Amino acid sequence: MKKELIDRYGRKLDYLRLSVTDRCNFRCYYCMPEEGMDFVQRKELLSYEELDYLTGVFVRLGVRKIRITGGEPFVRNGIMDFITTLAKNQGLREITLTSNGSITDSQIQQLYQLGIRKINISLDALDKQRFFEITRRDKFDEVFQCILTLLKKGFSVKLNCVVDGKKNIADIVPFVQLTENHPLSVRFLEEMPFNGTGKFEVPEWNHLALYDYIAAHFPTIQKVLDEKNSTSVNYQIPGYQGTFGIIPAFSRTFCGTCNRIRLSATGELRTCLYGPPVANLRDVLRSGASEESLVSEILDAVAKKEKDGFKAEELNAKTPKKSMSFLGG
Repeated sequence: MKKELIDRYGRKLDYLRLSVTDRCNFRCYYCMPEEGMDFVQRKELLSYEELDYLTGVFVRLGVRKIRITGGEPFVRNGIMDFITTLAKNQGLREITLTSNGSITDSQIQQLYQLGIRKINISLDALDKQRFFEITRRDKFDEVFQCILTLLKKGFSVKLNCVVDGKKNIADIVPFVQLTENHPLSVRFLEEMPFNGTGKFEVPEWNHLALYDYIAAHFPTIQKVLDEKNSTSVNYQIPGYQGTFGIIPAFSRTFCGTCNRIRLSATGELRTCLYGPPVANLRDVLRSGASEESLVSEILDAVAKKEKDGFKAEELNAKTPKKSMSFLGG
């Protein structure tokens, strides 16, 4: 019988979020502190050969979609060679990427030639000063130009905006207006407790507050069909080219249909972003374990996946939460 990643609630996990690095050229406040980040040593990272082997194992277990994340994936040397290798795996239905917009024109061209068409860009402000305050980097023009280049080339682009009531509320309306003349999807996310500082306040701007705010400014707002296993609840303003969605990332209303599994750049396997690592596949692999043993480790971890993010968080309650750059989102 074919082995598949199915948890105890009958959910089939066919989507792997794969972090290739914990490093990033930005310092977004909600992801990591401005200084003092203790990045992992190169020897602790999964090599590209190990990543290639492990992704092959996951595909043989039924994974059909892989999202490359970080940190910022494009700061790791050799990333395009790895993506090229990954794209040759015939068992994969889709490869997508999440970036902060640090993608060169040459890399965009290579991605297009590989058949990759979907890219998420993290962008939390359309105002240059607020962008700088959030990212601690003066890179807005480069990021926005990257977005325009991707759209012109024919990529499906989603913009992920983490909403903070003290920093970027003034950007919400401009983001929705951006969808009038651009065929992209903006997704507003509740802030999550993965900033690497150990300090976090429950967001007042939850998914309900976000919807009410947007609806007050755009009374013709219409619901659109959500994709299967979507984490966002999606909307459109009639006549606009693009759409926008709201992701209850902290409220976690979408856990019941979760089909995700996560592998960090150091080999930590997580069945939930909020939960603890359930195995370290790097250590298993480097111990000389057979593929059969590796598969057994993965299947055992998946079988114990918690019902939702709140249950998973209870298992992690006494452990300081790592930065989002390490977890990979």
